[in-house]
Amino acid sequence: MSTLRLGDIAPNFQAETTEGIIDLYEFLGDGWGILFSHPADYTPVCTTELGTVAKYKDEFEKRNVKVLALSVDGLESHKGWVKDINETQSTEVNFPIIADEEKKISELYDMLHPNASLTATVRSVYIIGPDKMIKLIITYPASTGRNFDELIRVIDSLQLTAYYKVATPANWKYGEEVVITPAVSNEEADQLFPKGYKEIKSYLRLTPQPNLN
Repeated sequence: MSTLRLGDIAPNFQAETTEGIIDLYEFLGDGWGILFSHPADYTPVCTTELGTVAKYKDEFEKRNVKVLALSVDGLESHKGWVKDINETQSTEVNFPIIADEEKKISELYDMLHPNASLTATVRSVYIIGPDKMIKLIITYPASTGRNFDELIRVIDSLQLTAYYKVATPANWKYGEEVVITPAVSNEEADQLFPKGYKEIKSYLRLTPQPNLN
């Protein structure tokens, strides 16, 4: 089992899910994807997370992002858990949950953490781009619920910086100023960023977010 890193191609797989058998690449098509893992069904923190993801469906769709969850429990267990999630989180789970009882996908994506458990997946998040490259990996401990506002913010940054020669500064939110990458000369910046820019240092230039009117 090799460790996946940023920039690696996300391994393709076929899997049984709560919405039928899927092929990862076919499921994502030419869009973006989030794959996130759970240690087991009927766990309290993960129950709140899956409910939250369902409520964020419109936000993900706006960004052409498909969501896929994974747990090492079986399909029947998943179906029972989904009922609990819908009941306790006042929502309807609207994305596939992978049944990975043999832990093949967990091993493929390096989700098993021997220091935490020999069997349970760690709570990892993978953001996959249209080029099928892994753009982000975050791993959380079992005690800390994931922040989906932060994942939306990261997707906004990834999608912006994929098409413009900019980076996003600390605590950046959609609509705020961005940083022009150092490889861009001032002459080039004049052409690329017609809204202008502020040069705070030769290596630190701020410009309005370029894909907004």
